[in-house]
Amino acid sequence: MEGREVVLPTVSRVALCGGTHGNELSGVYLVRERLKRKVEEEEHISVVTVMSNPRAVQQCRRYTETDLNRCFTHATLSGPVTDKTPYEIVRSQELNTLLGPKGSPEAMDLVCDLHNTTANMGLCLIAYSDCDWISLHIYRYLQMSDIPVRFIHFDLPLNEAYSLDSVGKHGFAIEIGPQAHGVVRSNILSTMQEGVQQMLEWVRLFNSGTPFEGGKVDVYTMVKNVDYPRDFETRGITAAIHPQLQDRDFCLLRPNDPVFQTFSGETLKYTGTEPLYPFFINECAYYEKGIALSLWSNAASPSPHMALAHSRAVPDRQETRADTLLRPEGARWTGAR
Repeated sequence: MEGREVVLPTVSRVALCGGTHGNELSGVYLVRERLKRKVEEEEHISVVTVMSNPRAVQQCRRYTETDLNRCFTHATLSGPVTDKTPYEIVRSQELNTLLGPKGSPEAMDLVCDLHNTTANMGLCLIAYSDCDWISLHIYRYLQMSDIPVRFIHFDLPLNEAYSLDSVGKHGFAIEIGPQAHGVVRSNILSTMQEGVQQMLEWVRLFNSGTPFEGGKVDVYTMVKNVDYPRDFETRGITAAIHPQLQDRDFCLLRPNDPVFQTFSGETLKYTGTEPLYPFFINECAYYEKGIALSLWSNAASPSPHMALAHSRAVPDRQETRADTLLRPEGARWTGAR
């Protein structure tokens, strides 16, 4: 794989989305700043900047009725809409019209969705494929900068992929933490801004014909989620993350290592048979989803040499079908120079 070359077309249309969760404020403020400054400097790229969930952003809540970032499966996007349909489902279909349709030739070349986590995860790229060479090469490019970064892989088919970034031909979320929901930390925001600029720089270089060497990259793949211990009758949690595990995202968890400490003081240990990597440890937003932490495997994944298939002009202004037919709340197109 590393020795062969993959030839791909230009990544000329990019969507940068924030506020999918309205209380994850790094993406909210990054998008607000771009919209306010009317950023149009993206050479060789046409960018659409989107505030994904403006109602939730206004209320500084993760969502208003249902989690928008679970609404992008094919089943949800193709479902009927009535006056009783939750706002986020309606919004997901609007965004699919603007940035997709999902799985179609008209979809955005690249969708990048911006998120925060309360877990101590640093900067991560989260994608649905470990064979998306665009995403993997952007990851490699970020690794060459001064930004520590990891690549996380949910192994799901496209029709089951549930998050906004799955609408594009290529896509990933930038997840960064730790940052409490409803606050913005300057160091976290600055790291996200640098990650976005490095991503756009890679796209500019690729579109201008720069080839990229292949090589192996570390990829974390989802194995399972672990719930908190719960009371059999009330279903309330009966333990918290053990102090020896708290904030140790990406540190290898071995059999018999402490995982939980019950409210009565008992230590509960990892009963798995294989060492795995925990992260999203004690994520605030996952209490409602019954997830205390997620466990992942890690392996080196080969990425091939990559080159531009052909040169094609990027329009001076990308006012396309999606812009003329629908400009949902919080969206603005910027054109390439």
